[in-house]
Amino acid sequence: MRKKKAPKRYVQPDPKFGDVMITQFVNRLMYEGKKSVAYGVFYGALDLVGERTKENGLDIWKKAIQNVGPSVEVKTRRIGGANFQIPTEVRGERKVSVAMKWLIQYSRDRNGKSMADKLAMEIVAASKGEGGAFKKKEDTHKMAEANKAFAHFKF
Repeated sequence: MRKKKAPKRYVQPDPKFGDVMITQFVNRLMYEGKKSVAYGVFYGALDLVGERTKENGLDIWKKAIQNVGPSVEVKTRRIGGANFQIPTEVRGERKVSVAMKWLIQYSRDRNGKSMADKLAMEIVAASKGEGGAFKKKEDTHKMAEANKAFAHFKF
């Protein structure tokens, strides 16, 4: 076990919208420290989302994050020599963090020309309740529901 809790790291808000959540998303999107490239990809994706849906791209992105964030997940716990999948509630920060991670992961797996295009398609799909990231949330909820019998083994 850790001796002390790791300190919480805070990030600066992004330059265009002044939102800390965007900076967190861009930091996960970034490869090899190329933050300006990651910002270009993200802002390009928001522009594409705005063109396709005729709405504000930032609002659609926030709706997608809300739709993809899981409310329960399973954690493995070893009890009496057997491993059990125990459903646990997901706290708010982790819900957003997992949603960002899944959006980026499934947008990278998509077919498309540029990363901005793939990210835009995944954001639009997630905001409508479709796409790979939303399916992952549904699968996580199904797994938690299936293992509801082990909920009394909570941590």
